Formats: sequence, structure tokens, C-alpha cells
Amino acid sequence: MKTLAAAGDLAALRGRIILLTTADKARWGSMSVAQMVCHLRDSFACPLGERVLKPLKATSIPIPIYKRLALWLPVQWPQGVPTAPEVDQNIGGTPPVDFAVDRDGLLTELDRFAGSSGPWGLHPIFGAMTTREWMRWGYLHTDHHLRQFAR
Repeated sequence: MKTLAAAGDLAALRGRIILLTTADKARWGSMSVAQMVCHLRDSFACPLGERVLKPLKATSIPIPIYKRLALWLPVQWPQGVPTAPEVDQNIGGTPPVDFAVDRDGLLTELDRFAGSSGPWGLHPIFGAMTTREWMRWGYLHTDHHLRQFAR
């Protein structure tokens, strides 16, 4: 299972982020590539305790089961899952300013997140998570959005 705790998996994601350009178009969803970069950066700030997300109700499946399925089932995350307003660049997320600066900021935040061992903030759906779970989430969330832009 890929995770940000594995140096090779982290390096692969970094390489894919570096390849992003303003010409990249979304294969699904409404975010621009610049908004996606800011969304990921904002999303990493949440578990680091720098941004707070209100709890979301996403499913009728009990949270421990849903979390286990989302993090450890070997399938890609589905398209079209709603984003929390606090990390939605059209509502409360950080708006893009300069693509290169924003992309470099994402790389810095990704490295800082991957090098952290907590304490962790709460996930808006899963609640409290271990470092192992956060590292898996970080890989899956980043991979999901990079695939959104064919990277």
C-alpha cells in the first residue's frame, strides 16, 4: 500500500506535482489545476492543526468501517466526492495567486506533512487518525487529484 511514509512513494508524488502546468485540464470536477494545487495545500494544513474543518456526514456506513475501506481497500477513490467548504477554493479555501509559487508551496507543505508525526487534527469524516492513517490518506488524496489532471 502506498503511503507518504515511504520515501519512494513521496518522491513519486513530488515528481508528478512538478510536472503540473497551468495548461493541465481536469478530467472530472470543476477545479482548475491552480485551484487543485491550493486545495491540496489547504488540505495538508488541516491535520497539521493549522486549518479546522467542520465535521461532515458522508455515509450511513459506520465511520470505522468507512475509514478502513477508504484508506485500505486497494481501489482508486471515486470522482465527484464533495469537498469541505473550508478547502473548496470557490468558498473558503485559499485562492490561487501565482501557479509556480503555489506549486512550490504545495511541495513544501507535502514534505512538512510527510515528515510530521503529529499531533494531528481531526479528519472531517474519519475523526481521529493515527500517523499511519494520515500518511495513507495523504498519499491517496494527492494521487486522486493528480489523476484528476492526468498526472
